[in-house]
Amino acid sequence: MRVGIGYDIHPLKKGRPLVLGGICIPYPKGLDGHSDGDALVHAIGDAILGAGGLGDLGLHFPSTPKHKDISSLRILDRVQELIRGQSLRISHIDSVVVAQKPSLSPFRSKIARSLARRLKIRSRQVSVKAKTNDGLGLVGREKAVAAFAIATLIPERRKNIMHVKRGAWSVKRKTAAARLRTTHNARRTTQLAKGVVNG
Repeated sequence: MRVGIGYDIHPLKKGRPLVLGGICIPYPKGLDGHSDGDALVHAIGDAILGAGGLGDLGLHFPSTPKHKDISSLRILDRVQELIRGQSLRISHIDSVVVAQKPSLSPFRSKIARSLARRLKIRSRQVSVKAKTNDGLGLVGREKAVAAFAIATLIPERRKNIMHVKRGAWSVKRKTAAARLRTTHNARRTTQLAKGVVNG
């Protein structure tokens, strides 16, 4: 089992859509950033990459024109490809979104389902919690939204390999049994032949 932690924070800006976990939240301000500013997905992406020993989002998605306004869900797709290359899969995601406003509690389940679909895991494998910052700091002054995430990865299942191994073992057993029968029959034939000659 491997564990990684991720964190991200983006400033709120008028005229931008507020996207968290791939879900658009009704609010007059959105998160500013080179991509769509989805702080939650960015934190989760960093946590997954960290657990896989694959660096961070900045390494794989630098702030270049190629990634301008890219959907963070597409970034998440690429992150999954990277961990699959390491023969790893997601066991669980735990996350916290910190926002003074808007209240995110009504959207937690929807966000969790959205993330689970994109990550190709069950909803119960994704936890999304919402907190305020009690008026403290940039988040408390409604200037930004932050997110924390922990990702747990486990080795990819090898069902197909096990089936192949079991199949190969079955073939070996059948081959060995056939050889044994052939040897037994040959000995029996020899013994019968000797009996006929001696008689």
